[in-house]
Amino acid sequence: MKILVCIKQVPDMESRFKLNAAGTWYSDQDLAWRMNEYDEFAVEQAIQLREQAGDAEVVVLSIGPDRVKEAMKKALAMGADRGVHIQDDASYGKDPYQIASAIAAYAGEQNFDVIFTGMQSQDRGSAQVGLLLAGMLGLPAVTTIVGFEYDGSQATVRRELEGGLKSVVKLSFPAVLTCQLGLNTPRYPTLPNIMKAKKKELVSLPIADLLKVEALVTTAATRFPERKGGGLILEGDVGELTEKLVAILKEKTTVLK
Repeated sequence: MKILVCIKQVPDMESRFKLNAAGTWYSDQDLAWRMNEYDEFAVEQAIQLREQAGDAEVVVLSIGPDRVKEAMKKALAMGADRGVHIQDDASYGKDPYQIASAIAAYAGEQNFDVIFTGMQSQDRGSAQVGLLLAGMLGLPAVTTIVGFEYDGSQATVRRELEGGLKSVVKLSFPAVLTCQLGLNTPRYPTLPNIMKAKKKELVSLPIADLLKVEALVTTAATRFPERKGGGLILEGDVGELTEKLVAILKEKTTVLK
């Protein structure tokens, strides 16, 4: 069995963000970087499936500049067997259609039995790459999975729907699955496995060899939310508080007129 996991390196969400010179995306200067949280669950599920299937290989793939290799090394330390880095210093400007196209160009010749991705990336949040990839490869797809079981011939997955509902889907491989938070508990890379990861294969391929399509969506501008003033603390008895609150609502909002 051949298993592919698509991961992305994203900024730590606690980082201090600044816009780039063009004002179209965030600057990658002075940011801390990590593996996309959703992708950690995808890596863990791929490794669990390999452990269950026995004769299987887990390949981790990522698109971006050289720094994304750090996220890939974590996936290798978690237990992935080898990595494929699609070199692209301008990956931030690629839309989901282009990202999926590049992955499909590689994966289409490899005959993977199952492809895991995160449900979405924490920075862009489009949740489109997994579905686009499945369509380009002509494979069935199940999104936002929160449960996974494999009986040796068929997979049973539980997926999360809006309103707290869940559905159960049975499917055969090959297929594409996008992983939601809580699917499993991602393992922590141990020091011995971190050392072993340094010896695992990690090849780089230029994006130009794989990407042959233009973007369907471009980002015109990015901006931070407007700063809002702090809240007010009202003091007094119930009557005084009521009068103050009504006065504020009349003066500063359209709730009361």
